[in-house]
Amino acid sequence: MAFIEGIIQYDFLQKALMTSIMVGVICGVIGCFIILRGMALMGDAISHAVLPGVAIAYALGINFFFGAVFTGVLTAIGIGFVSQNSRIKQDTSIGIMFTAAFALGVILITVLESSTDLYHILFGNVLAVRPSDMWITLGTGVVVLVSVYVFYKELLVTSFDPTMAEVYGLPVRLIHYFLMTLLTMVTVASLQTVGIVLVVAMLITPAATAYLLTDRLSVMVFLSAAIGASASVIGLYFSFTYNLASGATIVLAATALFFMAFLFSPKQGVVWRKLSAKKKQVNAPT
Repeated sequence: MAFIEGIIQYDFLQKALMTSIMVGVICGVIGCFIILRGMALMGDAISHAVLPGVAIAYALGINFFFGAVFTGVLTAIGIGFVSQNSRIKQDTSIGIMFTAAFALGVILITVLESSTDLYHILFGNVLAVRPSDMWITLGTGVVVLVSVYVFYKELLVTSFDPTMAEVYGLPVRLIHYFLMTLLTMVTVASLQTVGIVLVVAMLITPAATAYLLTDRLSVMVFLSAAIGASASVIGLYFSFTYNLASGATIVLAATALFFMAFLFSPKQGVVWRKLSAKKKQVNAPT
């Protein structure tokens, strides 16, 4: 009740609610393609690799979105370049590039003495979101959702069978970098809400939850977006009501929804599978 009254009365809570819902939706949508491609580590890499850009943006007095997107895309390109032009596999190149970028970010924070400003970027604080952050998140959401809608078939084919996609003449490598750009934009848009440390959870957990509930990608995308938005609202409620860290509560809400699906989903749930197995044993002819 107090949460609903707060939404009606407080402008900052209205902005926080809108921003967190948008983040939950776009993270859920992009996360589907990330987990289908087995690229969860890439999401973690980009979320950490944006730190140097954030530090530089703060030092220059510009919005961190632009610096973060630049370093995030640059890191994604660097990972692809190293893995495609050497014997180093992609997971190894991810480890090299994102740790180097994150280390550079830590040094820049120290040198530029901007650690106070960057605290919320590391751990998230959606209750302190500014109007400019909300509009950037909205713009990012529109770009991401329209891009996924327009290039859905290409993303579908390259996610499930990249070899067949090449046979059909699709530019698989270009589509990969396009998805990495969208992933970077979503990651940066999520920093104010859940922070660098926890953003990968919002990219992976709602999509993984939806994956347990359906076998169709189109349904999975919608379910993942709904789960991400629901986790954002639930997490924001606990954050506001009990004065807890917003990023952590949102992620824990998403994790709770995952375990509910893990246990009780009709086809993949552990509990339902055990009940079905017992029912088959009971009905088996003796």
